[in-house]
Amino acid sequence: MIEMVKHVWIEAHANDAGESDACDVIVELENRKIYTSLFTTIPYLQRQMELSFAVSKQLPDALPVRYAVQETPHVVVEKIERDTIEDTIDNLIALDVFESVFTLVTEDETTRTNMGGKRATTEVAAVVISDVLVVDG
Repeated sequence: MIEMVKHVWIEAHANDAGESDACDVIVELENRKIYTSLFTTIPYLQRQMELSFAVSKQLPDALPVRYAVQETPHVVVEKIERDTIEDTIDNLIALDVFESVFTLVTEDETTRTNMGGKRATTEVAAVVISDVLVVDG
């Protein structure tokens, strides 16, 4: 059975130019489970590559190379806009891949994801939800 979305919270991250090119997204489904993921844009990934290049140039044992490592699942979208994010979430649910890119928020911080990482805890989600910045589309 496909679960329906009850709430979506978006916490935007502004780059140096004051534009949102990444955001944390928390989704509550009708079954009361809460999930989180990071939405980014291509310019965000390019910025991360430039940062890794700058850092690698300063390290004596590193070769200068542009790269971006994603430690947690990222959803890449064209623009950080509420409609785009909500439509993407609906598509991920319809395609039955939502749980592969969103992390389940749990009470137990020692619970591991299928990729070996820790799940987000309810305390972390509560802080983000209470301090969330909503993106206006």
